[in-house]
Amino acid sequence: MYQMPKLNIKAWAEEDRPREKLLSKGAQSLSNAELLAILLRSGSREETAVGLAQRVLHACDNNLNELGRQALSALTRFKGLGETKALTILAALELGRRRQLTDAKDRLLIKSSKDSYDAISPIIADLPHEEFWILLLNRANRVISRERVSVGGVTGTVVDARIVFKRALDMLACSIVLCHNHPSGNLSPSRADIDLTKKMKAAGKTLDIQVVDHLIVSDKGYYSFMDEGIL
Repeated sequence: MYQMPKLNIKAWAEEDRPREKLLSKGAQSLSNAELLAILLRSGSREETAVGLAQRVLHACDNNLNELGRQALSALTRFKGLGETKALTILAALELGRRRQLTDAKDRLLIKSSKDSYDAISPIIADLPHEEFWILLLNRANRVISRERVSVGGVTGTVVDARIVFKRALDMLACSIVLCHNHPSGNLSPSRADIDLTKKMKAAGKTLDIQVVDHLIVSDKGYYSFMDEGIL
């Protein structure tokens, strides 16, 4: 049976080549695989850069958040994806994450749980381990600082109320939002999460620093203790 020979990117129609397509139609016209192929720059003798990009994305369920979680060693296991190309992917995804964080600075007036989520999700939503952060707010409910309080493992992290409120006192915060992520994607609060929230609320009341919310964050969304009436 006759088989069509494989074509390298230079043999494609010009409008189908990722770089030319970006120049003529703009970045938004490209698929995720085409954008990734531009970062990779080249494939191999057996596979185009787009083919390699498609293979990498397929292994990550075509999910860029999942791709962003991959370690360098995991990426370099792909045939045709050496350390330089893998580092380029990781650097590009980190720039994208930091861009999200920069955009969030324009939305630092906290009026709702969604505002809090927008302020913290670029930092912790897709982490492979748990971290506990606080948003420190001034009297006008504007974020004056985002502080990491603790780093844990896949299933939990230890939080010390003394550290939380020392940070708040040092920054002269009037209120705080507690935030931590669930790497599993499960947004339901555990008993420990509920007990910690009540403990923090009581401590804050003593110090005249209101705990206005506690968010559980994942790449699937968030859970707000305030919205659910627990705070």
